[in-house]
Amino acid sequence: MRSVGISEIQVSAALRPLAVLERGAQTCGAHDPRPIEADSLRVSAGITHDNSEYFGKRWVDVVFTLVIFLALWPVFLCISGMIYIRDGGPIIYQHTRIGRNGRPFACLKFRTMVKDGDRILQQLLASDPAAREEWDSARKLRDDPRIIPGIGNFLRKTSLDELPQLLNILRGEMSFVGPRPVTASELEHYGPAVDAYLSVRPGLTGPWQVSGRSDTSYADRVRFDVAYASENSMLKDLAIMAMTIPAVILRRGAY
Repeated sequence: MRSVGISEIQVSAALRPLAVLERGAQTCGAHDPRPIEADSLRVSAGITHDNSEYFGKRWVDVVFTLVIFLALWPVFLCISGMIYIRDGGPIIYQHTRIGRNGRPFACLKFRTMVKDGDRILQQLLASDPAAREEWDSARKLRDDPRIIPGIGNFLRKTSLDELPQLLNILRGEMSFVGPRPVTASELEHYGPAVDAYLSVRPGLTGPWQVSGRSDTSYADRVRFDVAYASENSMLKDLAIMAMTIPAVILRRGAY
């Protein structure tokens, strides 16, 4: 794999602590749509999955994605038009996330933040200690000044901003169900359990989505992801997909 801007991380099968990320790994708040360069993340598998279960999951991913694309293409066009009218282009936002076996990929979303969001975030964190504490704890802000008024809030609270990740699923970078994709710097939160996250594809939905999302701590999120990766199955995936519908409608933990 070609180099992509972060140091190589090697994780033993014994799940030893995550090696220190070097050379300015990207933060969760970065918003750079350009292609990212980073070193490979290699994993010595401490968690294995049944091949038949894996291929069955992939088959379900592809079929479900094609069905949803056919059903929701007018929604894609409508959202794209609303974003362009409110804040111009680009419509789609790309940000590098770490996938299965440590492979970086461009995670897609409808753009919900203003174009100079990085500058706005850094100014806020430098001047507001409470916002800095909230950001350091959850990597999110309940009242985020970067969000495009109106359409941005609506897309985030309904999770419609994540619909472009259906393309990530078709490309094999993500799955319908799994841990939410994280940045390289966020892997530090997983510590000795990083193998669990890296053993599966990130998901469009997952245990964190149906367990409170941003109303939970990052430590809770890590526990959800580790439990899922250690015992995932098609039956559990179907249960999480069913639980996602009310979670999205009720907007639990979405901001």
